[in-house]
Amino acid sequence: MSIAEIGRQLDDLGRAVDDLLAARPEPPVLLGLGEPTHGIEAFPLLRNELLPELVARGYRSIALETDHFAASVVDDYVAGRAGDIDEVLETGFSHRFGAVPGNRELVEWLRAHNAERDPRDRVRFYGFDGPMEMSGAPSPRRALTSVIDHLPAALEFPEIDALLGDDADWENQAAMYDPAASIGGWDRARALRVVADDLASALRRAAPGLRRQDPDAHDRAAAHARTALGLLRYHAAMASASPDRIATLLSLRAEMMAENLLAIVAREQRRGPTLVFAHNAHLQRAKSDMQFGGDEVSWDDAGALVELVLGERYVFLATDANPRSAPGTLQGELARATSRRALFPAQALRAALPPSITAGEPIVPGHLPLKPEQLTGADAVVFIADTDGKQHQFW
Repeated sequence: MSIAEIGRQLDDLGRAVDDLLAARPEPPVLLGLGEPTHGIEAFPLLRNELLPELVARGYRSIALETDHFAASVVDDYVAGRAGDIDEVLETGFSHRFGAVPGNRELVEWLRAHNAERDPRDRVRFYGFDGPMEMSGAPSPRRALTSVIDHLPAALEFPEIDALLGDDADWENQAAMYDPAASIGGWDRARALRVVADDLASALRRAAPGLRRQDPDAHDRAAAHARTALGLLRYHAAMASASPDRIATLLSLRAEMMAENLLAIVAREQRRGPTLVFAHNAHLQRAKSDMQFGGDEVSWDDAGALVELVLGERYVFLATDANPRSAPGTLQGELARATSRRALFPAQALRAALPPSITAGEPIVPGHLPLKPEQLTGADAVVFIADTDGKQHQFW
């Protein structure tokens, strides 16, 4: 069968997804939609078109590659809380993603959809990323103190402030590139990891009573406990001079992402499945890789970690595009099969590709073209041929 015959033209997006999921042994609880880079309008617009189709089929939440805690600003706004949308977009998204084309439209649609709906039927907005940026990671102060504030008053951890010290020590941006500049190797940072572990344990042991009092507040505290431990591991890795330092940092971020996604799935399981939208690299089951300082680093990202728990209940649709696709590349073969956009089941696509196929060249900074071997980490590929490839900004 030719690649053109394998592809399903996306004139009816909902029907195409229905057909893909009908062949699954189990209905998904988490449906991932990836993008090969950030800032190209076509991918968030595809997400925005897909979400109403999924909501009509019982999905009741969407999770984006943005800070888990910042996203609560957006969730409150789409649930009806008064606010200025420009401020919501600025403060409710990390990585400057609030300005990405399509995100304003997403927030406006969610708010309009949720208006006058019962809270049990509203579509919730989540972030699943940690609070890190490319320049480094914040102090764990907010996460740790939030857990302490939620625990019974009899449980005291008076040494927290002394161990934390000055937040500027944690937020030193030089630590991202110079291990010696990181606080993560200091004695008090190591001691703080023990305290954070004790806090997380205390929270788990107190969970039955705390959840009965206020389930939402307990979920927030549990997220802060996860984040505190994740941040302290991340700072420790920044202090390491190991040759695999960057791969370790990337895998620690992936671990935080996966833990947040699984917590979202657990929270939403009684209401319906979740759509998650992020870079392909974060959601694929195959190993992720990138060039850093002239070296190639690889790691198992959030999609691979999530699949270990969810198995067949996790589905991933990768996307790609290239308006200048070269012959002999995966992108060139997919471009020949559609003039607009089409969905290709990954297993059939792999079988139809010639052995000599390679990946195309990036079209903009940050674009990671799908590699043929990465098709094993996806259930399907959506290729968009009718985009100009212009990028809003490069991060």
